[in-house]
Amino acid sequence: MTGKGCFVTDAINLKAYSLSESDKIMVLYSRDKGLMRCVAKGVKKPKSKLGARMDLFVANKLMLREGRNMSTISQAEALNTFYRTRSDMDKIFYSMYISEVVSNFGVEDDPCSASVYDILYEALDAVSKAESKIKILNTVLKFQLKIMRVSGFSLELDKCLICGKPIVNEKMFFSSKLGGVVCNICNENYGLHAIMHYKLRDYLSVLANTEFDETSEYEEKATEKLCNVCFEILKFYVENHSSKRLKSTAILQEVS
Repeated sequence: MTGKGCFVTDAINLKAYSLSESDKIMVLYSRDKGLMRCVAKGVKKPKSKLGARMDLFVANKLMLREGRNMSTISQAEALNTFYRTRSDMDKIFYSMYISEVVSNFGVEDDPCSASVYDILYEALDAVSKAESKIKILNTVLKFQLKIMRVSGFSLELDKCLICGKPIVNEKMFFSSKLGGVVCNICNENYGLHAIMHYKLRDYLSVLANTEFDETSEYEEKATEKLCNVCFEILKFYVENHSSKRLKSTAILQEVS
C-alpha cells in the first residue's frame, strides 16, 4: 500500500549522474510513466538500502515519492540484474547502445511506455542470456527494428517508397532519409547509392516480426559479417531519427 504522493512502477536504470557526495540522479525508463529522472538519496553511502539496485542495466520495482521537480526513490526491489551481461564486454557495450537509444527516443508520460519498456526489458534480457556474438547481434537487430516501429519510424521493406509496388527477388536501394527501400526503376530518377540485396532485406523483414525469445531459420544461418552489415544499416537509420548524437556508437566502432 502506498501513501499520499507515492506511486509504484517497474523501471530500468539507463543513466546516473552525481548530485552530491551521497546522492545521485537516476535516469530511468518506467513501464507506467516513460522516461523519468529521479533522486536516489544516500545511494553512494556504503550501507545504502538502494545500493547495487541503482547500478546500470538493472530492472527494479520502485516506490517513489513525488516531488516538485523530481520524484525521490524510497524503495527498490530488483526484478532482474541481467547479471550475465556484467562479465562480457560485448554484452556491456551493446546494452549501453540499447539503453542510450531508449534514453534518446523516450519521453515523459509516454503513451507507448508499456511497449517501450517491454522491448527494452526483453532486449537486455536476451543480450544477457546470449551464448554467442551472433546471438547478441541478432537481439540488437530485433531491438532496433522494434523500437523504431513503436516510435513511429517503422521501415518499409516490402514495397518501393516511390511507386508503391512490391519488390521481390531483385536489386533495390535503401534510404535512411525516406525510411525504406526504393526499386531499381524509380531510383534511376532518385539517385540513391546504397544497394540492398533482396536476401538482406528478407532477413531484416523476418527479424522485425520475430520475438526476442524465438530463433528464426534466418538467424540460424546468419554470419557475424551479415549481422554487422545489418547493424550498421539500422544504426545509421536510428541515428538519423535521434534528437541527440549516440555516444555509444563511437565506442562500438572502436571495439568491433
